[in-house]
Amino acid sequence: MMPVLRRPEARVPVTLPPRRAMLAGDCDVLVVGGGPAGMGAALGAAAAGAKTVVVERYGFLGGNATAALVMPLMSFHTGHPQREKLGAHTLLPTDHGPGDPVIAGVVRSFLARLVAQGGALVPSLETGFTVPFDPEQFKLVALEMLDEAGVQFLFHAFASGVLGEGDCEGVVFETKAGPQVIRARMIVDATGDGDIAAAAGAPYEIGREGDGLVQPMTLMFRMADFERAAFEGYLAAHPDQWRGVHGLWDLIARATAAGELDLPREDILFFATPHPREISVNSTRVAHAGPLLGIDPFDLSYAEWVSRRQMRQIVAFLSKYVPGFEQAYLVQSGVQVGVRETRRIRGDYRLTGEDVLAARRFDDVVARSTYPIDLHNPAGTGTALQRLPPGEAYDIPLRCLLPQGLDNVLTAGRCISGSVEAHSSYRVMPVCMAVGQAAGACAALAARHGVPPRRLDPAEVQRELLRQGANLRELAPR
Repeated sequence: MMPVLRRPEARVPVTLPPRRAMLAGDCDVLVVGGGPAGMGAALGAAAAGAKTVVVERYGFLGGNATAALVMPLMSFHTGHPQREKLGAHTLLPTDHGPGDPVIAGVVRSFLARLVAQGGALVPSLETGFTVPFDPEQFKLVALEMLDEAGVQFLFHAFASGVLGEGDCEGVVFETKAGPQVIRARMIVDATGDGDIAAAAGAPYEIGREGDGLVQPMTLMFRMADFERAAFEGYLAAHPDQWRGVHGLWDLIARATAAGELDLPREDILFFATPHPREISVNSTRVAHAGPLLGIDPFDLSYAEWVSRRQMRQIVAFLSKYVPGFEQAYLVQSGVQVGVRETRRIRGDYRLTGEDVLAARRFDDVVARSTYPIDLHNPAGTGTALQRLPPGEAYDIPLRCLLPQGLDNVLTAGRCISGSVEAHSSYRVMPVCMAVGQAAGACAALAARHGVPPRRLDPAEVQRELLRQGANLRELAPR
């Protein structure tokens, strides 16, 4: 019997008594969510002169980077002809291609601080131009930067609704001290799931056309006392068993035939961390025949149950079958399962897979990305990658951040407006942080001028982003 509480077949509404909330504060820009997108939004808004508050449901910043241990930060660099020099058996991520960075601004300043404090490795040819990081240092550096920027924050507060009809006057947060309300002139929805925009009435999409399936959830974890030399020796002796950061197909087949491993994912995926005797494992996959949503508590509970059982199998498999893992042990798993895809809020423009693969440019560009279309099979094995042309990047237009029907809410991060295919590219954390910075800067300017964001001249937003050090290709201040 599955221990997870099942969703009732008949949903019976229960009337709750009316209640009051306490006013916790007022601000120019309220950022809901303290993940990479929320961090970028808070820093972007504060740099533009806005009184800024960020509210986070956990007791720390970082979102998927720290709560779900999504490690490392994926590449935000264009393709590079020296890619093949990394070698066939490296643990380092080569699949997404190194080259020139197309994101700067708060991403660059944050990473510079994180590297200086020993919390990350510099993106380079040797790291595949990803950024291996330490999640605990990530939390500390994020908090330091918000402190220095003058951003106020509230932790342990879960956004449950909006105040007002039509234009949002503020957001309601559930806390141990009862409901709290923060009022704001502008709100940035950095929840990842578009919770605020959806609660305010913005239209949205979930899943792919036809069956509504979303990319599967994954619980990530770290293992310590990993013997890299022994592992790399095995790879050198078995070159057909490894490609880039994943493989071990023969060992997986043996363990599966012995009844010791039963995973939807077809391979084991590793990533390096800043610590030589540590490895990050990204190999659980919560596959399902029907929609399994990261915005549904029943589905989330099921995903936690399934993925932690898979994690136990993977740890046992590595210890028994894989050289270098004989003494390795599980040191940390995510606070929660990692969610790749939920709502995509419909904005004034809907970015498409064709836009991504064609490296399309837009006059109202506010962020850029080079990450490929990266679709994990929601029902089982397989991951489909489609890369941009070498040396190219695509633009993310400001219009994707402006929810239809709302005048004082912007979206940031993976919930911006796009198709399933485009979403699978812009959902990665460096892009989310850059989009967040754009949303925060735009929100601050709108609050300063007292106008809806869509009435701002995009050139003014671009000037502010360029002033903050963002990379908007060849755009010069106008």
